[in-house]
Amino acid sequence: MSLTVSPGTIERGEHTTLKWSSENGTSLVIDNGIGNVRPTGEIVISPGQSTTYTATVRGRGGEARASTRITVLEPRTDPLVLTDAQQLGNLIKQGTIKMVHFSYDKAQLTATVKATLQQNALYFRQYPNVTFVVEGHCDERGSEEYNLALGDRRAIAVRDYLIQLGIERGRIEAVSYGEEQPLDTRKNGAAFARNRRAQFSLSN
Repeated sequence: MSLTVSPGTIERGEHTTLKWSSENGTSLVIDNGIGNVRPTGEIVISPGQSTTYTATVRGRGGEARASTRITVLEPRTDPLVLTDAQQLGNLIKQGTIKMVHFSYDKAQLTATVKATLQQNALYFRQYPNVTFVVEGHCDERGSEEYNLALGDRRAIAVRDYLIQLGIERGRIEAVSYGEEQPLDTRKNGAAFARNRRAQFSLSN
């Protein structure tokens, strides 16, 4: 007798064909859920895991067996392809593209801030078709109107420096949030220093 499977290797969820044939037997049984079958035939199956099937034929002369194995692989998953905007957005979320901070009541860029922006510009240049926002933020001291204006000056200072570094002006939007979105809500010097910042986000 014979027992074969084709194809012998499939991914989980795919199908394969189990074929058998025998002569001079009075009964033929295939295990693993197939059961009693005719002496010759085939069946389409889709096992959930690698399985060995054994057929047993019985007749006047005794019994005979034949086995075949189906190997079931995990389905291949295509690698996730991110758009340029998604990749740049991830760099911002992960902190690879860093925010910068300002002195109290100032919008001037220090040497440390410029060095950080130079590093950020390397990433912005990798995705030349993606537009982004420079957000200007302030601590809570001062009036709401004054802080909106100060946040605007900070965002514009960062935008203009990035333009000097070769980032196209049309890619950058400068927006002020004033004191509306603090990183740290405590009322002390350390919190105020964290909140005096410019950070980045993707354009909507």
